[in-house]
Amino acid sequence: MKSCFFIGHREASSEALPALTEAIEQHIVEHGVTEFIVGNYGSFDHMAAKAVIAAKERYPGITLSMLIPYHPAERPLELPQGFDNTFYPPGMEKVPRRLAITRANRYMVDHVDYLIAYAWHPASNARDLMEYAQKKGISTTNLGESKKGLIC
Repeated sequence: MKSCFFIGHREASSEALPALTEAIEQHIVEHGVTEFIVGNYGSFDHMAAKAVIAAKERYPGITLSMLIPYHPAERPLELPQGFDNTFYPPGMEKVPRRLAITRANRYMVDHVDYLIAYAWHPASNARDLMEYAQKKGISTTNLGESKKGLIC
């Protein structure tokens, strides 16, 4: 089973949706990705979830998981429609709250096969994580490089 994580800036225009949809389709068809994982913090995450949910109609074998950086007992969450499950990385109980999202994201990069990013801002956690994934040799698609003007 091959997996793909999404990382991007909170502010992303819906104009990026066609490229995102195309990238997801490519990862399913060409790379055999069957598992997608996305956070729940910002417009890029919401667009990624929307695009994967739409792809699930065409490819019923794929799954969509929501990455949760805070312990489910501390922050109960109702799973949104279209998601198959949530994922809380092991060991996150010891991570300070202010670092939880960053650490959860890094955990995912350490454990997936592919990364689809929307990182155009040079000084950002999304860009840093994307560069970290590239250094690790993870196949990365950055939709932000060609979409620099598509922010809210």
